[in-house]
Amino acid sequence: MDTALNRRAFLKVTALAGGGLLVATYFDPLTGLAQAPAAPMPRFVPNAFVKITADGVVTIMAKNPEIGQGIKTSLPMIIAEELDVTWAEVRIEQADLDESRYGQQLAGGSTATPTNYDPLRRVGASVRQMLVAAAAQQWNVPAEELSTSAGTVVHRASNRSLTYGQLAAAAAALPPPDMAAVRLKPAAEFKIIGKPTRNIDNPRIVTGQPVFSIDFTLPGMLWAVYQKSPVYGGKVATANLDEIKKLPGVRHAFIVEGTADLTGLMPGVAIVADSWWQAQSARRRLQVTWNDPPATLQQGSEAWTRRAVELSTQAPANPLRSDGTVDQALQGAAKVVEGGYSYPFLSHAPLEPQNCVARYQDGKLEFWAPSQAPGRAPAVLSGALKVAPENITIHLMRVGGGFGRRLTHDFMAEAGAIAKEIGVPVKVLWTREDDMGHDHYRPAGFHFLKGGLDQSGALVAWRNHFVTFGEGTTYPTAANLNPAEFPATFAPHLGVYASVMPLGVPTGLMRAPATNAYSWVFQSFIDELAHAAGKDPLQFRLDILALPRVNPANPRPANTAAGEVEPARVRGVLELVREKSGWGTRRLPNGRALGVAFQFAHRGYVAVVTDVSVASGTRVKVHKVWVAADIGGQIVNPTMAVNQVQGSVIEGLSSAMSWEITIERGRALQTNFHQYQAVRMAQAPPEIQVDFVVTNNPPTGLGEPALPPTIGAVCNAIFAATGKRIRSLPLTKSGFRWA
Repeated sequence: MDTALNRRAFLKVTALAGGGLLVATYFDPLTGLAQAPAAPMPRFVPNAFVKITADGVVTIMAKNPEIGQGIKTSLPMIIAEELDVTWAEVRIEQADLDESRYGQQLAGGSTATPTNYDPLRRVGASVRQMLVAAAAQQWNVPAEELSTSAGTVVHRASNRSLTYGQLAAAAAALPPPDMAAVRLKPAAEFKIIGKPTRNIDNPRIVTGQPVFSIDFTLPGMLWAVYQKSPVYGGKVATANLDEIKKLPGVRHAFIVEGTADLTGLMPGVAIVADSWWQAQSARRRLQVTWNDPPATLQQGSEAWTRRAVELSTQAPANPLRSDGTVDQALQGAAKVVEGGYSYPFLSHAPLEPQNCVARYQDGKLEFWAPSQAPGRAPAVLSGALKVAPENITIHLMRVGGGFGRRLTHDFMAEAGAIAKEIGVPVKVLWTREDDMGHDHYRPAGFHFLKGGLDQSGALVAWRNHFVTFGEGTTYPTAANLNPAEFPATFAPHLGVYASVMPLGVPTGLMRAPATNAYSWVFQSFIDELAHAAGKDPLQFRLDILALPRVNPANPRPANTAAGEVEPARVRGVLELVREKSGWGTRRLPNGRALGVAFQFAHRGYVAVVTDVSVASGTRVKVHKVWVAADIGGQIVNPTMAVNQVQGSVIEGLSSAMSWEITIERGRALQTNFHQYQAVRMAQAPPEIQVDFVVTNNPPTGLGEPALPPTIGAVCNAIFAATGKRIRSLPLTKSGFRWA
């Protein structure tokens, strides 16, 4: 892992008025992330911010956006561990956007733990070393004779001790240490890392206190709604603005020209009023005609499906990977299995709809926003709003669910454009219909697969013609395919190809990007091959992993977020989930069976087994889910780790059963949760058992990798219970419902 601990990353120490210590870690933005904000896995530069006051209170800044993944708790835990303080005495504050001080501030891709773990440990250890040095100087003893515990420096030989608060002012006068050289605790000494710890905001959340971005207001603030064409890219032709301006409470109504960026500031009509309800009521009286893009009006889910089938019969346009001679191997295979799989567009559907408060004053814009990627926002907003990036300030608000939707900043651009126009603070709040009808969707996709088996039932060939969206060899966000996806390098002969169709609907990253779609496809087709070979599906996967490698990446990038699987780690989670679920030994009644799937995603390895029954041929019930995960050698907060896995499973079940966005004439047909139903409490499995394989690998994140294999495990269990293979999602399209 590249922690970029070089001469450009350094501690800055400041004395507090009244005594105390303020420690920040600064980074020259000419290196690292600041130059490549759009990179999928940029370098991390360690930055943190610690304040110790004279009364011994320790405040740690939570640097990353909190979207429900628990990072506001777990990242400060890492600093607190090496600082050697008592967790109950730590205070945590949410940092604002300042990547020169904190490094990358991002919630996405399960990146927070792997990119912060070692750097933040070093920040905590550096502050601890400064406090020890201050005590050594005061007592005139070698620092090596001192130890720390619970916010106190101790000299056991003389039975003397000083609290961090007593030492803070003296420590502030000392030169900071080299972060790369500080001593880190061995894991055996951990008192905070690895201990179940509740989310620090839980008491406020469960008592209904204002915590989330949707709760935030400013004095003198107005409220706004923003009407866009239901067809992406549509521009305002006419609008009855004079009538709207006369309605109760309405202060402003005007057209925003917008930009051509489908994930940025779209053209629309802004209505600003004294209250949100007045603005929304006026919106119902709004009459707009639109100039919609003719090409987008011709697009829709049915047309794409027909075109995908047509393209599947033609030569693929783009070769993505070719190992061996796949077509010849398929011709010579003892048995060939074919299957066409498809999955729909999906909406992110966070419980909290998009919202943002903006204030424009003296040429500067200030935002209070639920952004997952605030560091990318200034550059995006600057172009749309004609405000220099250095004149944009962003305050990070707690996010009521993001799942990738808030990696883009269209809702912030709308608030900024309105605030700049009216000159007073304004809050833009979307409706659920806005949120679902103007999402940046997880793209649909089509896979036409062929697999070949030899006489012994071993995999010899794998061919995938992937029909997706794009132009030439350029794909929209999340519409591409990783050609190294399993069983690449294990199939003796493998061909991966792509063909594309034009798309006028914006797409975006969604929880477990890309694998949230095609993991189900590949894990289901592997099940098909196992059935054709007459082999146990779990053992069949292990047999593939034992095949000689074909053209593996060399050298293998360490701890990469995407790429080829490490077979030993896959075997580890498969063997653990086999043991925990009683796979192969559990006896179940007719109509009830187990299904298995695994996925390597975002550095994590996860295997899932589901216990599923199907009553009356269509009524699905998931009785239990077993999850085995390998996320490295250390779990920072087991409470949130289990929570993330269980949440991923629940979201995977929603995706499997009923989630679908249908596009017709360039617009989404589904508008609210009555048409896009998530799993309800009564439909969720009574138990989701989570077990971890601890390996000698750097710790990784867990917000994403457990979702993709859940879908495949459920569909494979349905096949095992009914003999019906699911090749198109959601399951409701095949007549299934929750029992």
